[in-house]
Amino acid sequence: MSSSGWILAVCLVVLEGGRYAVWAEEGSGSERNCSAIPPYLPPTAVNTTLRLRDLRASMIPLNISAYIIPATDAHLSEYIAPRDARLAWMSGFTGSAGTAVITQNKAVLWTDSRYWIQAERQMDCNWELQRDASVRSITNWLILEIPEGDQVGFDPFLFSVDIFDVYNTNLTPAGRILKSIPDNLVDKIWTDRPPLPPDNPTRLPDSVIERTWPTKVDQIRAQISDNPYKPTAVLLSALDETAWLFNLRGNDIPFNPFFYSYTLLSMDEIWLFVHTERMTEELKVYLNTSCYHSYCVQLLEYSSVRSYLQSYLQRSGVRVWVGTEYTNQALYELITPEDKLLTSTYSPVLTTKSVKDATEQRILKEAHVRDAVAVMQLLMWLEKKVPEGTENELTAAHFVDQCRSKQKNSRGPSFETISASGPNAALAHYSPSNETARKLSVSEMYLVDSGGQYLDGTTDITRTVHWGKPTDFQKEAYTRVLMGNIEISRTVFPAGTRGVNMEMLGRRALWEVGLNYGHGTGHGVGNYFGVHEWPVGFQSNNIPFQEGMFTSIEPGYYKENDFGIRIEDIAVTVPATTKYGNNYLTFETVSLVPYDRKLINTSLLSPEQLHWLNKYYETIRSVVGHELERQGLKEEYDWMMKHTAPFLTAGASAVISSVTLLVTVLPSVLLHNLL
Repeated sequence: MSSSGWILAVCLVVLEGGRYAVWAEEGSGSERNCSAIPPYLPPTAVNTTLRLRDLRASMIPLNISAYIIPATDAHLSEYIAPRDARLAWMSGFTGSAGTAVITQNKAVLWTDSRYWIQAERQMDCNWELQRDASVRSITNWLILEIPEGDQVGFDPFLFSVDIFDVYNTNLTPAGRILKSIPDNLVDKIWTDRPPLPPDNPTRLPDSVIERTWPTKVDQIRAQISDNPYKPTAVLLSALDETAWLFNLRGNDIPFNPFFYSYTLLSMDEIWLFVHTERMTEELKVYLNTSCYHSYCVQLLEYSSVRSYLQSYLQRSGVRVWVGTEYTNQALYELITPEDKLLTSTYSPVLTTKSVKDATEQRILKEAHVRDAVAVMQLLMWLEKKVPEGTENELTAAHFVDQCRSKQKNSRGPSFETISASGPNAALAHYSPSNETARKLSVSEMYLVDSGGQYLDGTTDITRTVHWGKPTDFQKEAYTRVLMGNIEISRTVFPAGTRGVNMEMLGRRALWEVGLNYGHGTGHGVGNYFGVHEWPVGFQSNNIPFQEGMFTSIEPGYYKENDFGIRIEDIAVTVPATTKYGNNYLTFETVSLVPYDRKLINTSLLSPEQLHWLNKYYETIRSVVGHELERQGLKEEYDWMMKHTAPFLTAGASAVISSVTLLVTVLPSVLLHNLL
């Protein structure tokens, strides 16, 4: 019996202002309906009534009329630890992008189109949803809601320099005053806030590093010395900056091997701000903490970073270099007067680590080969299981995690798997739960975006498949997405070209028929680091491409309430051979998993695109085929050979030559008899 139209169990929940809502344990819809009488709340919604009451009470003695809560931490991280999920705890909304504003009579969430449906499923009726996620939208709302002269509170540790400037520029001329409150108000009422994770940082083994941490310190000090504005030190605030500099990893952030830290690096001193009780004797020896020359690391308490930065700034002739993209306002506002400050969008560590050295390139490619084995195991398993009707989005996500866990150097997933079927795949960043998991069906398209953390690399790959008979429109949309992926992958460009200048290549085939997608086309990826590694990629604020940078290439198309398509590969920039010029680059794809040939209409592909596709399949056969044989995975090897059979150079559909089909599919005994 369908669950639509009936409710198994309900309870009445008191909302702000004495209103009531029906809370369904299993209900008639997946999204809230606050206009119903009484309002309907799905089982995924969170009751925030008491939390809002307590926060509003804490605002009164501070004389603030509104309080802003972003979805980030003191390091402006994309992925945050449970103890930093203040927005999620206050609102129930767990998306990675959003901002809340709470006044004495309203609670409002701003988020972008990726998360609108998720917000409607997770928030109760105490909350309003604003669908324009820009800071301008938030400040316009504040100007309308609170009187001139009133104060707007915020935690400066959760605001980047640039974001604070936008708020300040919009609010101050309108007479609304930003009030910095370093002691976070949510933390004060969050009585069961998760503790600091217990794991200690660890050092990377020598087998996966080419540059020792003193060598990296020398690289950054050289940039400090060469900078014409004469900084004396650089402040590192992003968690991956300190982890990269010292070749250390941690376990404080889900899916990301980071630990809470800041670093202040000068020409003759190094200060590392961490939870010192977690630094083992082995790490202290490794970091030379017992000496006082220029390669000795002074360990200081994580919480002392503000006070120590203030004391450093009192020295004569100092100037601190900060990257504004990842420096929080709480530290930035201390650096006065202006002659003590030097800014750039990104710190020298972020730009330096974006170019992988020879060892990093080699091991990251190796990690992608093993990762391809795991993804092929998932796709092969789904081909067998989906027609039986026994699997759903969540079981598929768990299965690919299990496959990766069996691979060498596995350290878990690099993000929460996006496993989405049918209309759920039209949500670009949907992840399944027990409440939302959809059964997988041969009549629907399926999108799986997943990745792994390995000691030698980080992976991220998306494949879209159909186990039944796709429509002509689905095949055309898929093929045009693939064309965009191929066009970027095969392009040749001068070194130093910005990704934003190539991004339209990923969209052109879609634009030609009036289709598009609403997310970015690619992002950097690290070596056992973040799966979204700034500042590499195809956005306007990404740095120019140089040899040795790794980026995703991921065009897509999403038809609301029907299906979604994304094809994502990781590629590295390598030298290109041209007829005349030097210093040109192209991309080498290192994600090595075949596309769904059932969805490819080869009549749309140019000869050059078809040639690229066949060469890519040759690489999969050669590289991943060897790994499958090494691991003794014969069934997976046969599956791979079938799905990487070369395409004909002409024809109206994704067909393969009869000879190739015989060689790759038929059992060897039958083939012998035929010959």
